[in-house]
Order: sequence, then structure tokens, then C-alpha cells
Amino acid sequence: MPIQRPIRVNRRIRANQIRVIDEDGKQLGIMSLEAGLREAEERELDLVELAPDSNPPVCRIMDYGKYIYQQNKRAQRAKRSQRATQLKEIKFRPKISEHDYQFKKRHILRFLSAGNLVKATVMFRGRELAHPELGERILDRLIIELEEVANFEKRERLEGHTMSMLISPKKV
Repeated sequence: MPIQRPIRVNRRIRANQIRVIDEDGKQLGIMSLEAGLREAEERELDLVELAPDSNPPVCRIMDYGKYIYQQNKRAQRAKRSQRATQLKEIKFRPKISEHDYQFKKRHILRFLSAGNLVKATVMFRGRELAHPELGERILDRLIIELEEVANFEKRERLEGHTMSMLISPKKV
């Protein structure tokens, strides 16, 4: 995020010559700072420096309080539209029952519809590790059943006693 400098208003403007724009967006031309301030006072508004780096600096005649209010509202709307995705994890076992599988699949669908990433993990214990094909079968079944609504980023791979896969929602 860029560093924001304070906005100069009225007598805090440092330039001698400024380009003035009135409240309707019409250019009044290049004039001295005093003439610009006089013009703003006649309209009972403020002279606000919008582009301090240009030559001459661009100033606008406007209601400064209203301008700050609109800037804050715009920032709130932008913040509201941002959303951080979370990583949710669903754990399966190699010998999972059909009902439990369907229950966990519904949770995955709910997480994906909310825009979250899902890590599907198959946990192995003891001798179950001798049959990794059981875990692959569960994850392959998930891939087949969720292919319309999900992308599968990291395919199944065995790491220690777990086999996992990363699932992301498809863009609409």
C-alpha cells in the first residue's frame, strides 16, 4: 500500500502558483495561491491540494469535510470487498463408512462454496499404511464427485502417515 502524505488545505499549501479547478470540475486556470484562496472563500469552500507533485500543483475548490468523508466511505467499501481465503482441513480414514464419507463431502462442498481452500487428508494408523491404495481410492472418488465445482491443485501424495490433496473452488 502506498504511503499517504497528508493533504494540504487552504493556508497549508506551499506553492506560489497553482492550477485551480472549481467544485464542478471546470478549470479556472493557473493563478497565485492568494487568488485561489480568495476564490474558495467567496464560495465558502476550501482549497484542497490534490496533485502536489505536478507543476504547478493542482488544487480544487471543495468542501474538505465532505471530501474526507467520501474517502473514508470508499476505503470502507474496498475493505469490505476484500476477503482472505482460509484453508480448511477434512480428515478421512481408509475404512470410512459411506455415511461419514457423504457427510464430510458435504462439508467440503460448503467450504468451497464459501470460497475457502480445502485440504482433504487420509490418516493411516499402523498396518493401514501397508495399503495406500485405500487412501488413493477415497481421494480419487472425491476428484470424480467434485470435478464440476473444484480444482485439484496438489494431487494425492503420501507423507508419513497421511495422504493429502489440496482442493480449491472453481472460478464462476
